Amino acid sequence: MRRGRRIAVDVGDARIGVASCDPDGILATPVETVPGRDIPQAHKRLAALVAEYEPIEVVVGLPRSLKGGEGPAAAKVRTFAKEMARRVAPVPVRLVDERMTTVTAAQGLRASGVSSKKGRSVVDQAAAVIILQNALETERTSGRPPGEPVEVVI
Repeated sequence: MRRGRRIAVDVGDARIGVASCDPDGILATPVETVPGRDIPQAHKRLAALVAEYEPIEVVVGLPRSLKGGEGPAAAKVRTFAKEMARRVAPVPVRLVDERMTTVTAAQGLRASGVSSKKGRSVVDQAAAVIILQNALETERTSGRPPGEPVEVVI
């Protein structure tokens, strides 16, 4: 497994969850929730986080249906990831399957006693943590970077 910090991003309509991990890729932790309605401002904040954390890569959760298909949400995330890749180059950006992560995160928060009102502000961070943990585990077991690379278009 490659050594180095990674950042994960869970892109939603209203909020974008961000998580990071330690340089050994053992534990993913929440970083912050970025407001998602102002896309240019969100990209600016995410680029600042990438500059601050200096990751070896950014993984972006790609929403797929349970059968693996892609709909409008996936197209939106692909567009978002392309712009992010352009802004954070030369740091690579990869798309990874994020099926059920927000549902799992919400269930985990409820189980730990977090109210649904308070949970709204952190569920995207929790989903980003799950995306990153899954990506780290995929790389650990396969020996290859997770997901698919996002091409940088300048």
